[in-house]
Amino acid sequence: MPEETRKKECISCRKNSDQVPLFSLDYRGSTFWICPQHFPVLIHRPGDLVGLLPGAEKFRPSEIED
Repeated sequence: MPEETRKKECISCRKNSDQVPLFSLDYRGSTFWICPQHFPVLIHRPGDLVGLLPGAEKFRPSEIED
């Protein structure tokens, strides 16, 4: 979807910036947004974002233990 028409909402939970703060992700020439609740998913369980973020199936989880 073109960046101009994509809503600013979390790629995981679909909450928008009126509901939660959002981090922007510049990736593959597009901007995506993710909320603080789901930012750890991007780092530790990126497989959960398959189908939501293009190429997420190729991401590897962080090897750092909490």
